[in-house]
This record gives sequence, structure tokens and C-alpha cells, in this order.
Amino acid sequence: MPVHDVVIVGGGGAGLRAAIAVAEKNPSLSIALVSKVYPMRSHTVAAEGGAAAVIKDFDSFENHIYDTISGGDWLVDQDAIELFVKEAPNEMIQMEHWGCPWSREPDGTVAVRPFGGMKKERTWFASDKTGFHMLHTLFQTSLKYSSIVPYDEWFATKLLVEDGRCQGVAALDLRTGRLEVIAGRSVVICTGGAGKVFPFTTNGAIKTGDGMSLAYRARVPLKDMEFVQYHPTGLPGTGILITEAARGEGGILVNSEGYRYLQDYDLGTPLDVTDPNHPVKKSMELGPRDRLSQAFIHEQKKGRTIKGKFGDVLHLDVRHLGEKRIDSKIPFVRELAKKYAGIDPVYEPIPIRPVLHYFMGGIDTDITGATTLPGLYAAGEVACVSINGANRLGSNSLTELLVFGARAGLAAADFALNQPPVDLAPLRKQVVDEDARITRAYLTKSGGTERISTIRTEMRDTMEEGAGIYRTDEGLKATCDKLAELRERFANISLDDRSFTYNTELISVLELDAMLDVAEVVAHSALARKESRGSHQRTDFPKRDDESYLRHSMAYRGEGSPRIDYKDVVITRWPPGERVYGQEQSK
Repeated sequence: MPVHDVVIVGGGGAGLRAAIAVAEKNPSLSIALVSKVYPMRSHTVAAEGGAAAVIKDFDSFENHIYDTISGGDWLVDQDAIELFVKEAPNEMIQMEHWGCPWSREPDGTVAVRPFGGMKKERTWFASDKTGFHMLHTLFQTSLKYSSIVPYDEWFATKLLVEDGRCQGVAALDLRTGRLEVIAGRSVVICTGGAGKVFPFTTNGAIKTGDGMSLAYRARVPLKDMEFVQYHPTGLPGTGILITEAARGEGGILVNSEGYRYLQDYDLGTPLDVTDPNHPVKKSMELGPRDRLSQAFIHEQKKGRTIKGKFGDVLHLDVRHLGEKRIDSKIPFVRELAKKYAGIDPVYEPIPIRPVLHYFMGGIDTDITGATTLPGLYAAGEVACVSINGANRLGSNSLTELLVFGARAGLAAADFALNQPPVDLAPLRKQVVDEDARITRAYLTKSGGTERISTIRTEMRDTMEEGAGIYRTDEGLKATCDKLAELRERFANISLDDRSFTYNTELISVLELDAMLDVAEVVAHSALARKESRGSHQRTDFPKRDDESYLRHSMAYRGEGSPRIDYKDVVITRWPPGERVYGQEQSK
């Protein structure tokens, strides 16, 4: 295999942006783009609603910064947020120049829409297929650079560390079953999140935490992993996301009585909507995602949810918007509702329930994307820089993968230019050892009694039960114990397929191995944090505790359970204050 200068693992939005940044910085650098799926199948394509950046005169950097800090319940690094907010407009304009078809106002300027937790309209959008168009734009731009070498349908199984620095990955070619060295003088992980650790998720099947596990096993800490976000409007049965844009355009949430129940909850200050004819008058449906998901549980306890085929649901009603507005602003919502719920939202409300959506935590990085392992960088949902804190605001994530994908790519290029050539011999030995491990554990082992589907289902069930929207000491301990049991049982797993060509069963077991790592870190980090903050809600510790826990959790791989430590949050100009939404009102 050829030796590259920079190896990027993950071909979605963050990975493509990082690759382009490297290619633009120095055309002589060779870039390996390693992806377990064809890049246009990456999960970035599923993001619908939009990407946040200050562009209008009525908005400001200060507004965007404060919305993000307060939305993250102050568990955010303010230096990273300031940098992110100030670089965001340039990245979005760059996307415009590369051909991203942003929706327009009648005067030709870029259109923006309201989004949850933000008091100003600042979410750029391309109808309701924003991620689709952004991924297309990045992918077609990447094709301009011959220095970007694609490794499509290659699965990275291990980081190769030699002489104290990361020098590539061991990767499995799905077509041939060969495990090879893909070497480089620096590595960037951009593999996305781990939503498939939970049973109900908006995430696609590929979101299995592979990149988080790669770093964790190389002794790089995972940060703030207890903070996992539920999106309040997923389709029951599938988990498919009904975008926040539906509520941004004026959709309302109602319970079994047809009552707009969010008026019973304090979800924030009035939203500043510039269009006087806009159907959104206050922030109710555009409160933060964590609080809207929690409100569902309160309605369920009050007996005001609706019994459906796949459990309790509430309704998202957009009928009052009319067919013309629905078809012009949220046509994909109508398409999804028709295909997967069997209803037309022009005439019927859409059944919805909270579903796991996003990991605020991830691989610990600084503002350049650098990790504690020299030569290793990360960006996108797999990383925690940290700008999302305890609760990510909708539409910040697509902009994040641009800003920090570019920064990680540039930093990785600088690092590579200052390193000696890669010595392949010790890396090949590591790959031989890794190949023997995989063969011994899965392909030649006999007598195993455990099945992938059984362990995966039990893992997801215990995560939903103990580490879901509301958590307790008892529930988290039970989940930690169950995950330890599953890890032991995993060693006795059996595969039916022993072939080499497109062995999807082998990929599934490797993904399950990574998911068990991630699940353990989430559960143990949540057990250690004895407070409630953002998406992490402990009914036995219902208050936010800044004195003890205004700190990032840091999970390190141990011999048994993860070791949890903490480090301080970076505060620059915005001292912690009361989050202005989220407390249930008496009715």
C-alpha cells in the first residue's frame, strides 16, 4: 500500500472538509480518505433543517455565542465557541462559492429560518435537504484534487501508533477481506457519532461509534460522553427524523386532547422572528431539544400521550401551514410522513416520539482538532472540542463539521510536514498482529454460543432503560452491570459467515465491539455525574451543581470499567447563569 501524508478516517462532511483543507494548503501532500461506505452514503446526508451562522444585520456574534453557551448549560469551552461563531459565516459563504444551493429570500439574499434554542433567525437552509446538498457540494469539490485518494468501503479497525505518535490505521478492505496498512504522518478521525448504541435513533445503521472506540483504545480520553441528545420529533417505528424545520416553519406539538401542551412548560423567552406574518410567535416548539424531549415524558406520565403501534406518541401538526407552504419549505417532511407513517401532513398530524439523535461528547480535542496523542486529530460529531456542552442547539452541527473539519485538516497538514518519513516495517507488524486477532476471535473460532443480534439488542435495551432521557443511580448501576456482563459474553460470540468478500457479519461484530466501548463510557460517565444538566437528567440529583460539576468528564480506558476524571471548563466572558428555560410550570 502507498504511504500518504495525511490519513482521514470518515468520508462525510467533516472528513471531506478536512481533506479539501489539506489539499488547498499544500497540493503536494497525499491524502487518504478512508470510509466504510461510499462518501455520498455518509450520515451527513440525513441532516435536513439547516446550518447556523450569523449573516443578517439583526443578528450578531454575541447573540450566537450566548445562545450556544446557555443552550449547552454552560458546560462549554467559551474560547472554542467564540472561534466557531466568528469563523462560521466564512465557511458558509465558501460553501456558496462551491455551489451549495442555499434557499433565497425574494431579494436574492440567503434565507434564514428559526431553530430551537436560538432567539434569532440564523439557520441557513437548502429547502429541507440541507445535509444532502452540503454533502454533494463537498464531495464534488473534493473530486477536483488528485491528491485525495479514496479508500471507499474500507473499515478502520485500529490506530497504528509508533514512536509515540499516530502513523496510520489498520483497515479492512470489504471487497477482498484483506487487512492492510494505510500509513500517514498524521491521522484525522471524522467518523461521526454512535446513535445505534440506543434502540430508537435518527441515526443511520453506520453510526456505531467506530472512531470513538479507535481513539479510546489508543488511550485517548473521551469527553462528556454522558450527554446524549434526544430529538423530540422522530417517527415511531423507524426513528427517522422529522426535522426541526417543520417547527421552525410553524408546526405545533399537541397531545391526545389536541392541546398545545408546551404552554405548560417554561421553554424560554419570545423568539425574535423578523417576518411579522410568520406563524411562530414564541419559542414553545423551538425550545431546546432536551427540554422538549423531557416534556414528552411528563405528558406520558400525565396520561396525555396517544397509544400507537410502536408505543406512545404525540402529534406534530403542520396542517395550518397549508399545502403551498409545506411543499415549498418542508417538502421532504411530507415525503417522509407519507412513506414511513402512511399519512399526508397536509391533512393529518404526524405521530412523533423522542429518539436518540446526537452525541455532544466525543474524542477530546483542542480548538485545532488535536488530541492528546501526537499526530491524531478529530472533527465533527466524533469529536468534543467542546462547543455543544450539555445540549447541542439545532443547526450548529453542520456548521461545526465545516469549521472544525477545516481546522483539523490544516493542523494535521502542518504536523505531517514536520515529521520524518513513515517507517512501514513496524506498522506492518502491528497489522499482522491485528489480522491474527480478528481471525482468531471471529473467523476461525468454534464453539461460540452468543449471537450478535442478541447482545446488540440487550445492549440497546439497557441503555434506553438506564441511560435514557431520565436517569437514576439505581438504573445506571444496573446498566453498568449489564454492559459488563455483555462484554464478557461478547468473547463467546459466534459467526456463521467465515468468508472474506463483503463479510457483513464480520463488520457487524466489529461495530458491536465498538458500540460496547461507547455504551460503557456513556453509562459510567452518567453514573459519576451526580447532577442534572442539559440532556443529562438525574431524578435523584435534579439540580445543576456548578460547584462540583462545572467540569468536563474525561473517560479513560481501564483494565475493567472506564476511569472517569474531570477537567475545567474554559470560561472567558460569560459567567454561569440560570438557564432561562426548562422548569415545568404549575398549571
